[in-house]
Amino acid sequence: MAKIIGHTFLAKLGKKRLRPGGIKATNWLLKQADFINKEILEVACNIGTTSFMLAKKYKCHITAIDRDKNAILKAQEKLRKTNLASKLTFSLGNALMLDFKDNQFDIILNEAMLTMLNDESKHLALQQYQRVLKNNGILLTHDICFLTDDLELQKLISAELSKAINLQVVPRTIAEWKQIFKKAGFHNLAIKSGRATLLNPIGMIKDEGLLNTLKIIIRAHKKENKQQFKAMYRVFKNYKAAIGFIAVVSQINKPD
Repeated sequence: MAKIIGHTFLAKLGKKRLRPGGIKATNWLLKQADFINKEILEVACNIGTTSFMLAKKYKCHITAIDRDKNAILKAQEKLRKTNLASKLTFSLGNALMLDFKDNQFDIILNEAMLTMLNDESKHLALQQYQRVLKNNGILLTHDICFLTDDLELQKLISAELSKAINLQVVPRTIAEWKQIFKKAGFHNLAIKSGRATLLNPIGMIKDEGLLNTLKIIIRAHKKENKQQFKAMYRVFKNYKAAIGFIAVVSQINKPD
């Protein structure tokens, strides 16, 4: 059986919220910026759950990109069934090579993606965000963080999580995330962190609702899905005290 990347696998099971801190962290992040009449870029939008919500709620234009062709096709199909075509655009895109003009966006939203990059690529992505953001533009990020300073435990978790989701992950501590953003020219306005809720039963119910959570669990225990789901669930359960989420509001100030 072909290996499926973690977020694609969870989406296949029917999970709509694929963020480490769940809808609670996403909602906190979105409350930190004014979206009305703004130009927004969402990077790693997946099937566009957050972009659709923003387009419905605010008078803003959202450009949403993802490297996953199938996710973009699903988002575009859903878009055709709405009246949001004038507010929302979905297309293939790569955070390391953004195909946009300098100073184009007021806000960039990026959830659960930077952890999937090594430190050099994290910096390259943040440089791209800096380039396409307007002066005083806001960057909203939400990712995985370590809640432990034990380096050996960090290595163990990274290795096991990478194996479980079939993709290399490079989480960082809260202090290290702060330094990564600072090095790229951003300064932090606000930070929220806590334990990851992605596969926590209570967190899943909050994210997906009881009925959809039950449907996800039933699909997860089918023969073709059971092994990978158990591997992912085991990592988050075994290291629940050491794996967390971090949501960061950053701003870029460009020289005149």
